[in-house]
Amino acid sequence: MFEQRAISQEVADEQRRFMMKVYNWMSSALLITALVAYFVSGSESMMRYMFGNPMLFFGLFIGELFAVGYLVVAVKKMSASTAMLVFFLYAALNGLTMSFIFIVYTSEAINSAFFTTAAMFAAMSFYGYTTKKDLTSWGSFFFMGLIGIIIGSVVNIFWASSALYWLITYVGVFVFTGLTAYDTQKIKEMNIIGNENTDEDKKEAIMGALRLYLDFINLFLMLLRIFGRRD
Repeated sequence: MFEQRAISQEVADEQRRFMMKVYNWMSSALLITALVAYFVSGSESMMRYMFGNPMLFFGLFIGELFAVGYLVVAVKKMSASTAMLVFFLYAALNGLTMSFIFIVYTSEAINSAFFTTAAMFAAMSFYGYTTKKDLTSWGSFFFMGLIGIIIGSVVNIFWASSALYWLITYVGVFVFTGLTAYDTQKIKEMNIIGNENTDEDKKEAIMGALRLYLDFINLFLMLLRIFGRRD
């Protein structure tokens, strides 16, 4: 019995150290995104050049998709350092495209959205990490919600419905809040015990960080719509 408890404690400690790596990678990526976005927004010439050139902005968006796709598909074949560089490249590209928020929204709205996102993310990630409940069923539910958000957003490009815009926004908050808890649990479970400090362990942490980074960014953007709403 004592040996079983000791083993269980070792597993729990290793999982905790793994999740700290995940959160550290995610936080680093968020910092890169924020710094790039803030720096670019402070240069009128860079903003005019980037957002005044549709082909450039479209190219940046394609670059983001390529970086994420490459990381997801080829992560097993690349080294941990390469995975880290691709992850941070994606974070930097995302910072470029997100620089628009500093000219569209007030600093008060951005700060309110960020701190609310941080609080909600921390609460749901803590729940996902500590709960004994299996959240597998949440995955399919929130994935369907995510598909609905994507389809609705594409449709609304042509429809331009204010009602649909706000429906997508509030559903998005609900979906990405739930995904935060679900992804945290799945990331914790995907950690291979006994694999600590290996190249594979680092890559697992980076991929986990990518999932939580995307949850945080999308939740932030949805809340920013709400906090920056002008009636």
